[in-house]
Amino acid sequence: MKTALYKQKIIHIPSLDRSEWQQFHNASIRQETTCMHCGEPMRFHIGIYDAPSFIHPTTTLDCQKEVLAYEESLIKKQIQPKELLPVTNTNGFSMPKRRSISTSEIHADDPWRGPENVKAIPPFPLTKKEKNESLTGYRASLKEQDILLDDQQWQAATTTEGPLLILAGAGSGKTRVLTTRAAYMLTEKDYSPKEMILVTFTAKAAKEMKERMTIYPGLNRQMLQQLVVGTFHSIFYRMLMHHSPEQWNSTHLLKWDWQRDQMLKEAGREIHLDEKEFAYDQALTQISWWKNHMQNPSQIKPQDIWEERAAYLYKRYEEMRQRKGLFDFDDMLIGCYDLLSTNQKLLERYQERFSYVSIDEFQDINKVQVELISLLTNPSKNLCVVGDDDQSIYAFRGSDPDYILSFTSSYPEAKVVILNQNYRSNHPIVQAANNVIATNRTRFNKQLFAQYTEELPPILFYPYDEEEEATMIVNDIKSRIEKGENPNDFAILFRTNVTSRALFERMVTSSIPFSIENDGDSFYRRKTVRKVLAYLRLSLNPDNGQAIQDLIGALFLKQQVLQDLKALTITEDCTFVEALTHLSGLQSFQQKKLQKLPDQFRQIKKKTPEDAISFIEQEMGLKDYLKKQGNEGNKLERGSDDVRDLKVSARQHTTIESFLEHVDHMIAKQEEAKKQPVNSEAVQLLTIHRAKGLEYKHIYILGAVEGSLPHDYALDAWREGNDKPLEEERRLMYVAMTRAETSLSISVPTMRRGKRAHPSRFVREVNRLAQTQQKKRSATLSGGLR
Repeated sequence: MKTALYKQKIIHIPSLDRSEWQQFHNASIRQETTCMHCGEPMRFHIGIYDAPSFIHPTTTLDCQKEVLAYEESLIKKQIQPKELLPVTNTNGFSMPKRRSISTSEIHADDPWRGPENVKAIPPFPLTKKEKNESLTGYRASLKEQDILLDDQQWQAATTTEGPLLILAGAGSGKTRVLTTRAAYMLTEKDYSPKEMILVTFTAKAAKEMKERMTIYPGLNRQMLQQLVVGTFHSIFYRMLMHHSPEQWNSTHLLKWDWQRDQMLKEAGREIHLDEKEFAYDQALTQISWWKNHMQNPSQIKPQDIWEERAAYLYKRYEEMRQRKGLFDFDDMLIGCYDLLSTNQKLLERYQERFSYVSIDEFQDINKVQVELISLLTNPSKNLCVVGDDDQSIYAFRGSDPDYILSFTSSYPEAKVVILNQNYRSNHPIVQAANNVIATNRTRFNKQLFAQYTEELPPILFYPYDEEEEATMIVNDIKSRIEKGENPNDFAILFRTNVTSRALFERMVTSSIPFSIENDGDSFYRRKTVRKVLAYLRLSLNPDNGQAIQDLIGALFLKQQVLQDLKALTITEDCTFVEALTHLSGLQSFQQKKLQKLPDQFRQIKKKTPEDAISFIEQEMGLKDYLKKQGNEGNKLERGSDDVRDLKVSARQHTTIESFLEHVDHMIAKQEEAKKQPVNSEAVQLLTIHRAKGLEYKHIYILGAVEGSLPHDYALDAWREGNDKPLEEERRLMYVAMTRAETSLSISVPTMRRGKRAHPSRFVREVNRLAQTQQKKRSATLSGGLR
């Protein structure tokens, strides 16, 4: 059904403005939309595959007959439904009386659009390579343990001498190859486990590799205990501890962010940085980036005032750290590099000891890690690196895909093995991902191939905005679970945590179990959002102490003013808002603005939440504050974007009171979610970065529009002639797509942050055959990168 009754008026879906759908969906959850015939509550359903409709809980033929007849009469007359007067009772049934409205009142600019299949999918090869059943030797013994390797995997596993580059595509079994190679070297080549190192990027990956190797024939636990498998930090920190135990004792480690943050804030006070206004977390990230690139404070050349401040904090942080004899995680690798590069005899001992080095996820390596590995493997060149340049997505941590791309230049004698058989995803998903990543110019020219196919290709679906996007996905998952799917079959991926705000809220109100890995605060606790909410809170309660504390910075006042305000509330017997008008010692223009505040707060109280935020932005100085703040060194997050996101959320509420109740509820739910352990049996909500290395039966990707994926900062860099960030965004899209096994659904909203959005360039690329794009370039593995 397309028609229902809401507050004694008929609502007909085709005549509604698309922006109103979510509000009526929320109203239906509160049972405020009812059948115009029998008065039963009706649910407004918004899904991916079906046009929106009202669902009657127990539809009767009478209800269907009456309502459908009404809707058919509208179609025949080619008019929209009339706005209705109060309902009257006729022949025992409640039916509305009509009064005409003009067609100018009709809003249907953004009609529902059904999902579209990705079309650029070549046919799945009908002929497949036959598996060699007559295997002999160690490969045959592996088969008995159900460890099967294709020819490329076996070639990689049995190449043991000299430099080796294994280009392992998504889902190509790189962990199996690495563990098999180590087992082959220990059992068939009779290498000593003491002369081998296997470096991973996470402790979880190291543990998984050792556990997998317990099933390999010929290996025993004594061998595995002697084999060095671990992260860069764990392996090289052990070296430091062995040679300088006092200096590198773990009691001197700055292991928590709050410890380093405290030191930075101490340095910040020296140059009068406001603790609540300066982005110290971003400064810590920047300092780590500099250290991983082996740039000491004297080498930094700031590009703007924020970097100038961060560089000062870096200098003072290093001075304080060294004076106290402390070190952080970045210092472990730098310290080990200094130790080996200044002690030739010690270096030679380690070069002889560790003759064979293998590195997983080589596309994520940074400068100091490369330098360490170069020192260690210099004489033997027995270096095996495994990675995929198409999955390099950690530039913000200092990783650089150029190291894997230039491997054959650094080691001209290197053997290259490509693992291009994907054992995870079906053919349409693999080909759609190929279509996207083929656009990148700086990459090895390769293509993945699936082992099986499905009839249903990936889909593009078209919600109106973030709110409707979340509703569509949650309803789709709910429907699939009702048909027998398990919650842990699903993962929803997003570019940044902010993108997941509406999704999190919709999951909270659903009955679907979900888990979200989010170390940060709730969206509503972000710096700029807190300030906007402070305005709203003070409009309801002018004496809200926490709100006035959050607001101080936005009024261009220093935090020290808070004590004066507290005193004024007593001496002048007034609220915090009124106390602002009594502050002295300010510039005349500041005092003039503060004098207007009490009246402006009274005006806010009468507005809807969305209008109130616009008023705060335009009339109460928030826009000037945001302009001054910029993005404070954070390329991904801007305060003005947060305000626009907040407006989208506020639009769903009619009063400031109800909106703030919703905000407080969601803050509490976010805190609750952070305390819960990851539930592996639930739907997973993940950033794309966190999803790397994982796989799920069904994947949804949020916000495939310009500015979201790819992100605004990458587009800005591209406009300035730097396409590296944009290529990394494309790799992010590729990683997200290749997490899917069976189905892939990509969301392309019409609106983003309250403004018309443009479909992501990746959406256009997904419908362009990879083979067509590759023919345009002549890059080869032998060094012809474009």
